[in-house]
Amino acid sequence: MTIRVMVAEDERLVREELIYMLQQEKDFLLCPSAESGEQLLELYEKYSPDVIFLDIHMPRLSGVDVAKKLTKDKEKPPLFVFITAYDDYALEAFKVEAVDYLLKPYDESRLREASDRIRRRLSGSAAPGSLNNRIKGSSPGSIPASSKLLIDDGEKVVVLSPESIYYATRVDRYVEIHTEDEFVQGKMTLQELEEKLKGFRFFRTHRSYLVNLDFIQEITPWFNGAYNLILKGEKRTRIPVSRSAQKKLFQLLGQ
Repeated sequence: MTIRVMVAEDERLVREELIYMLQQEKDFLLCPSAESGEQLLELYEKYSPDVIFLDIHMPRLSGVDVAKKLTKDKEKPPLFVFITAYDDYALEAFKVEAVDYLLKPYDESRLREASDRIRRRLSGSAAPGSLNNRIKGSSPGSIPASSKLLIDDGEKVVVLSPESIYYATRVDRYVEIHTEDEFVQGKMTLQELEEKLKGFRFFRTHRSYLVNLDFIQEITPWFNGAYNLILKGEKRTRIPVSRSAQKKLFQLLGQ
């Protein structure tokens, strides 16, 4: 199967680098590339690519605007792989049916992963739903270790690396997710967050706490046979461990 691929990127050197990398994929046929959203719409009518690698932020007509237009106007729109320089802007990729997104500078392994995802989608072997649905947990299971975690705080969606999370705790109807220097409030339950973090080294030490095992520095006795965890870092955050969770925790830590 030959896959017609188009690149839309306004920065020449970035565009040429991506085109070169895509040319290494033997079943990809590269169509002429676009330098703007307007040019992309013109070229699309002529070449009808199967997939577009699309920069989110281009002058005048953004990549997201183009994707929305093609999705709305075409009975069978192309697949979109959004490209962006910043994690924070990757959220724009999830406003349309994006198959994946890539961060600049491009990583060869991530590009291959995106290419394989394209092949599966076009062959009909990919699970239904957009990348947004998969990451948000529409199908139960773990998040791949390379994925980002999307946290909706009610006003915006924050992109986090699961490996950067120290712990999360329940606060009223929200979950506070703490990294080394800051925290984010998410509109979800602690149980929902735990499901999203399956496949990473997180453990529910208490009904109100979910902890990254890699950031535990000490375990200290508390009272009535309970323990506290001391996390790494200057704050030396204390996390309670319920008696029901102790045995499993020590097993996970190799005790």
